[in-house]
Parts: sequence; C-alpha cells; structure tokens
Amino acid sequence: MKVALIGTGLMGRPMGKRVLAAGYHLTVFNRSRDKAERLRSSGAEVAATTAEAIGSAECVLLMLTDGVAVREVLFNENPKPDLGQRTVIQMGTISPTESIGFHKEVLERGGDYFEAPVLGSIPEASAGSLLVMMGASHVQFERWSTFLQCFGPEPLLVGEVGKAAALKLALNQLIASLTAGFAMSLGFVQRQGIEMSLFMKIVRQSALYAATFDKKLERMLNRDYANPNFPTKHLFKDVGLFRDEAEAVNLELRAIEGIRDLLALTLDKGFIDDDYSALFEAVSPADTGHSALPREVRSKNPGDERQRE
Repeated sequence: MKVALIGTGLMGRPMGKRVLAAGYHLTVFNRSRDKAERLRSSGAEVAATTAEAIGSAECVLLMLTDGVAVREVLFNENPKPDLGQRTVIQMGTISPTESIGFHKEVLERGGDYFEAPVLGSIPEASAGSLLVMMGASHVQFERWSTFLQCFGPEPLLVGEVGKAAALKLALNQLIASLTAGFAMSLGFVQRQGIEMSLFMKIVRQSALYAATFDKKLERMLNRDYANPNFPTKHLFKDVGLFRDEAEAVNLELRAIEGIRDLLALTLDKGFIDDDYSALFEAVSPADTGHSALPREVRSKNPGDERQRE
C-alpha cells in the first residue's frame, strides 16, 4: 500500500519512520521542506506539493498542528488534491466539530475519512507504543486497525467520527489541569520552606499521585523547558478547543478558563516553543531562588519520557 504523510514535525517524523519500518511505500510533504527531507534517508519520497503527495497514495495521514492547517491541505491548496478513492486519516488534535465537518467534505470529494488521534509523545511515536483512538465506523476499524498498529499495539474504536477527537481533547485538558495543579502545589511548598523530598515522598505514596508529576518535576525545579516533546503553544491551542467544545455542551468554564489564562501568561513570558511544564513560570515566577533540584528528590526513573503525554 502507498501512504502519504502530510506533516513531518515533532510527531510526524517518528511516525513516518514507523510506516517505513512496516514496509509501506511512503511519500511525505511538509511546508518546511527541510523537515520532510529528514525522512528521505529512511526511504521516503519527498513531494513538492500536497497534491503530489496525496496523488501518490491510497492512504493519507494528516499530522498537522490544527484544523486550519487541515483545511488548507485538503481543500484550499492550488492545485487541489484529488481525494477520490483515497482514505484520509486525521491524526492530529482538532475539535470534534472540525473533524465532523472534514468528514462530510471529504466524502463529497469522493474520498473516505476517519480520525485517529494519538496519546503519547515522541518516545512513544518512535517505539510504536502510542495509544491510538479511532473515530470511525466498524467497517473502517476492521479495515484499518492493523495498519494503525504501526503506531500503537492496540488501536481502540471510540465511536463515530467526532468521538475520538472529543476524547483526545478531554485527555489533553487533563494534561493541562494536572500540570497546573502540580505547579501550584510545588511552588507553594517551595515558598513555605518545606523539604521537597518529603513533599514528593508523600505524594508518591498517596492516591493523589500521577506519573506526570515525576516526569515534569526536574524540569520545573531546574526551570529547564528546552527540547520539548509537546510545546506550550500546542497545549494552549488544545485547551482553547476544549473550552469552546465544553461551552457548547453547557459545562462550567471557570476552571478551564483559569488554566487557559495561565498558559497565555506562559506564552507571554516567551515559552512558546518550550515544554508545557513552563507553565510553572506563570504559577511560580523565578523570584525566590528555589530553582536547584535536590538530588534526593529526583524521580526514581529520571529522564523517563515513556509516560503518556
């Protein structure tokens, strides 16, 4: 089978390598051509346009930043790509409303469409251990779940188109809420002069513990947010999408709006392309000198990036 991958950024590149390792023919396209060229040495062909990439394939994977980019690729490019008899698999994080709209438009263009967003970051993408959530029909699930095992061992059928996109937003909202809550407690404990090792010992032994706390602890205490698996700007975008969809189903918005404000402040501080743990800079600005990481506080698995993100 011939596959096209549109979007070869932080997640797209390792996912492209997984497709190639599974023996599929892969053509890639990225607006920043140098990012696409990095996959040539792994065996991918590099297309000059999205139309060329899509025209070469039976299956089109989209790993793009947002719904605006998806619309541009599928419907606004010149020349317009031929979607007839092709299956479009949308794997980025967009809103369910956007995904349902794309489904309708792709069908009108003679193609097929379903969504398969993933939970995980670069290490999981490289290892093929992503959690793949399919918003698709049972027929599509039966046809495509084996192929999607390139990215994760057990793709899950969530429901029809829109359901997997909604679930992905719910999970990314949880990333933001857990990170904000941990940052607040961490900053408070620091400023109260409580031993960090004692705080973490209690948290690790309690029902309050989430693995992401240890994953982000070292970054926050050292205030080192470089080389992200998931940049702050993307989490800010996802929280905004969640907020809009939550409003549509009459959820109380004050909590998520507060977190979105904190992420906006983090961006204003210049941490746009840094790891989202930089949210700590909004919650607990670096003005107390508590930035060194005590050796005894280190996670039992330092540097372990295998927890889902």
